[in-house]
Amino acid sequence: MKRNDIIRILVVSSYCVFLIVTWAIGFNPGKEIGRNFASFSLDMLKILPCAFILIGLFEVWVKRETVERHLGKESGIRGYIWGVLLAGTTIGGLYVAFPVAYSLYNKGARLSVIFTYLGASAICRVPMTIFEASFLGIKFTVIRLLVSLPLVILTSILLDNYLTRRNYKMVDRK
Repeated sequence: MKRNDIIRILVVSSYCVFLIVTWAIGFNPGKEIGRNFASFSLDMLKILPCAFILIGLFEVWVKRETVERHLGKESGIRGYIWGVLLAGTTIGGLYVAFPVAYSLYNKGARLSVIFTYLGASAICRVPMTIFEASFLGIKFTVIRLLVSLPLVILTSILLDNYLTRRNYKMVDRK
């Protein structure tokens, strides 16, 4: 067994022992940690299988040429708009956004558009934006989006330029 595998087994085993001891001695903060973990795990089990099925269908059904045309090097500002719109509809947060981004990368999307998609999926998903507007007001939400999105796009372009100069290639671990 590799050293990393042993470390993973030790961490998971330690966590399980912690939860068992917590429940045995009635340590309330530990019980709450266990409940939060169970709740989070159930939420992920509800979202991730459907998301991965959709990502698999995307891999099979959407042609590389379509992604290159709308999100590739020649897409211009349209690519960033598509990235933000796609990010706004992403359910499941970054747990789903990273596999989608990897799929877009494999289909020929420009790195800056992928970075824009990832940044936008963290800050402007539709359900999160509606929730924010209901508590903090529409004016605050609009100002935050008008400030955040250009900064995300600018940072994405700068990061793409930096990585392109360094001849960055994603490692294929298949």
